[in-house]
Amino acid sequence: MKKQFTAEDFKNGQILLFDKPLEWTSFQLVNKVRWLIRKSCGIKKIKVGHAGTLDPLASGLLIICTGKFTKKIQELQGQEKEYTGTFTFGATTPSYDLETEIDQTFPTAHLTEKLLQETTQQFIGKINQLPPVFSALKKDGKRLYEYARKGKEVEITARKIHISNFQLTQIEIPKVDFKVNCSKGTYIRSLAHDFGKAVNSGAHLSALRRTKIGDFDVKNAFSIEDFISCLPQNP
Repeated sequence: MKKQFTAEDFKNGQILLFDKPLEWTSFQLVNKVRWLIRKSCGIKKIKVGHAGTLDPLASGLLIICTGKFTKKIQELQGQEKEYTGTFTFGATTPSYDLETEIDQTFPTAHLTEKLLQETTQQFIGKINQLPPVFSALKKDGKRLYEYARKGKEVEITARKIHISNFQLTQIEIPKVDFKVNCSKGTYIRSLAHDFGKAVNSGAHLSALRRTKIGDFDVKNAFSIEDFISCLPQNP
């Protein structure tokens, strides 16, 4: 039987799983959920926040917490995440994904399934990763993408991340599908870029979907339409 939420449920705290649509920002989805709760429950104020940003060009699992459960956000953010997606070889972009135009092209004739599969091993375990310059990380009080969009160079510090599983699930060069399980702070865009370098080509991220956060699975997530049907209709 479908759960029907009440105003008290949201105030006491809920962990809500959403399948974020492509091109929505995480902030837009949080705002939409907050507005729907306030409107359907007839309440003026409710705390609503998300546990881990998902880029507009990615779809998939976004955890949204309400009420007292917003205190759990930091704990939820720290859990391992699983992503699926596609790398496109033979070209790079400044943002390492489709947000920006191709800036360089590279040969792909030498790429083989054996080379690609063997190269995944370089990225499993604890590794140092440079975040993309087109990211929301802060340096000297500004977001990195603010520097990048003005064409300013900025020094970025590598961060230690952990990748527990990295599989190439379908290879049709120049496109390669993958599945990866990784720690908080991992940039899949950077993984695409670094993988391209490692095989003496170039690569960028052309599709991304977050499928799991810890034990939470996108299979159990709401669409906006599903969520609306679980809200009180007449506050």
